Amino acid sequence: MAAKSKIGFLGAGKMATALAKGFVNAEIVFPREIIAADPYNVARKHFTDETGANVAASNLEVAQAANILILATKPDQVAAALTEISSAFTKKHLLISIAAGVTLAKLENNLPASARVIRVMPNTPALVGAGASGFALGKNASVADAELAKKLLSAVGSAFAVKESLLDAVTGLSGSGPAYVYLFIEALSDGGVAAGLPRDIATRLAAQTVLGSAKMVLETGQHPGALKDQVTSPGGTTIEGLHELEKGKLRGTVMSAVRAATEKSKKLGQG
Repeated sequence: MAAKSKIGFLGAGKMATALAKGFVNAEIVFPREIIAADPYNVARKHFTDETGANVAASNLEVAQAANILILATKPDQVAAALTEISSAFTKKHLLISIAAGVTLAKLENNLPASARVIRVMPNTPALVGAGASGFALGKNASVADAELAKKLLSAVGSAFAVKESLLDAVTGLSGSGPAYVYLFIEALSDGGVAAGLPRDIATRLAAQTVLGSAKMVLETGQHPGALKDQVTSPGGTTIEGLHELEKGKLRGTVMSAVRAATEKSKKLGQG
């Protein structure tokens, strides 16, 4: 990142705080090189307490102080935030938006014609440094901008460049996906309790099993099906459990969940 770059957050909520902490922990910037604005005192105080960074009273002050702006407001606050900073937005600025459902066109229409914009779909595990994000470039964003966005987002997990038309699919999979996984962990825990395990042990075993399995996929590079087969012995316990999951249509149900969330994301974006 350019030596004189400063990062400004328009909104200082949980996701903004998580990103700022990730940037500092990854030594991308120092806390003094971050500034955030938020209308709520509680949010500003929490941001400062967690990151050691500065806060401001207005979005305009942030735009005047920083050249990389991360739009982290609620979707219905986007237009007002961009209108507020528009007069101060220059060719030196890059806007990275994590506002859900707000298209590149809508972002660009509220900024000067030459504005460099990147739209991001993050997910909540970014709060613990294990996020999965997809991002798409606006019409004026450069290759260098894309590399910068990936570097920043990688500080809190993994990031993948996609076409904007695929961000709805990212929403349906990784954006909504944590909720699917939490439901699965809860179900595993319930099964353990039904089999006689104490609830606290069952939940920890379930969560650790999901974590370990995910790490196996990511770190071995093997197909999930191949890893599944390695656990499944002929005539053993695992194949019995898998048979029940297949009878319950787990695979098809999860696929349908991703597709349904994707379609809902498309409708929200059109609205």
